[in-house]
Amino acid sequence: MTAAQQPDWPDRSELEKVVAELGGLPPLVFAGECDQLKDQLAAVARGEAFVLQGGDCAETFAGATADNVRNKLKTLLQMAIVLTYAAKVPVVKIGRVAGQFAKPRSKGTEVRDGVELPAYRGDMVNGFEFTPESRRPDPWRLLRAYHSSAVTLNLARAFTKGGYADLRQVHAWNQDFVAESPAGRRYEQLAREIDQALAFMRACGADPEEFHTVEFYSSHEALILDYDRALTRVDSRTGLPYDVSAHMVWIGERTRQLDGAHVEFFSRIRNPIGVKLGPTTSPEEALALVDKLNPDNEAGRLTFITRMGASKIRQHLPTLVEKVTASGAKVAWICDPMHGNTWEAPSGHKTRRLDDVLDEVAGFFEVHRALGTHPGGIHIEFTGDDVTECVGGGQEIVEGDLALRYETACDPRLNRGQSLDLAFRVAELYRSV
Repeated sequence: MTAAQQPDWPDRSELEKVVAELGGLPPLVFAGECDQLKDQLAAVARGEAFVLQGGDCAETFAGATADNVRNKLKTLLQMAIVLTYAAKVPVVKIGRVAGQFAKPRSKGTEVRDGVELPAYRGDMVNGFEFTPESRRPDPWRLLRAYHSSAVTLNLARAFTKGGYADLRQVHAWNQDFVAESPAGRRYEQLAREIDQALAFMRACGADPEEFHTVEFYSSHEALILDYDRALTRVDSRTGLPYDVSAHMVWIGERTRQLDGAHVEFFSRIRNPIGVKLGPTTSPEEALALVDKLNPDNEAGRLTFITRMGASKIRQHLPTLVEKVTASGAKVAWICDPMHGNTWEAPSGHKTRRLDDVLDEVAGFFEVHRALGTHPGGIHIEFTGDDVTECVGGGQEIVEGDLALRYETACDPRLNRGQSLDLAFRVAELYRSV
């Protein structure tokens, strides 16, 4: 069975040593947590909740610091607050964190100045630096990915359970941001309203536990099968296999072949799972994926993450949603408005226009509104830092600004202000459904 997009490991015996070591390490997440997320995604499939899934395009080992994790989490929490309060909907919070260390590539090699080397496939596989030593796939990086994921998850759990995610912190998340940012000022106004609502509830004697912590889940594209297979464990409660590298894992657009190794692996694990669907996906392919990956039609098990592009979503999504819905399949629908809207600026930087991202999200909502189905969430690439990787936004970035802080290891990410701009727009769209 063919496994697409796998590294060409130079020494299989070294890989086998790494896989054996990974197989003996503790789980990064627990099966019960995966089941809890599955229950919440079942609510999304029923139209009762909304998913906010996001984080780095490709994590780096160097990025597993307290500041980086806190900034990403802070941005996700701010977006979730906007959606929960302004759209009046429960939000399931899922990070592209603690495992998003590998990326599929359209070409296996990269050429610079006549020199051809293996493409950078993420820190889990090889290094970003353009040298033969750095670009050589190294299986011991799989082990570093595990330990970096453990550090990130430990930090995320500490922040979400240790008081940082308390709703009384809504202003503190914005202290470094409000003065110079239109999105920050808009958020601050909303935070004041939340403060008043909380004060009223406390005066009435209500102070529920849910106000003091949040449930936060990890996810990544399970691309490098040597890693995710090695971290699959049989749950002692049920005797069923779970990929304990993350709460949720997904299959990318380039690896969703029905007869491929990724779909086969995903059909066996019991995590909630996702599949990315691009504009060429036929309804027949989508229904075959449903049959293969969710034969028991369990709500919350399967999420379709559509990545069509702003110019194509209104044309290609309706038939897909219509046919899958007519089949009775219980799936959640999420919009990835990032991956279909990438282009190259004259400077050579890969970028995205925030207007295109917003337009694809609007198209996603329009299609679901017309069909009477539920627009279940968004899946975005963002960072908590003030990078200049995507153009547009309330504090506008133009093409000439891209070189100022272009820091991504792979694809361009929304910065914090652009992410909040998006959250407010999504809230408006949700209210009008």
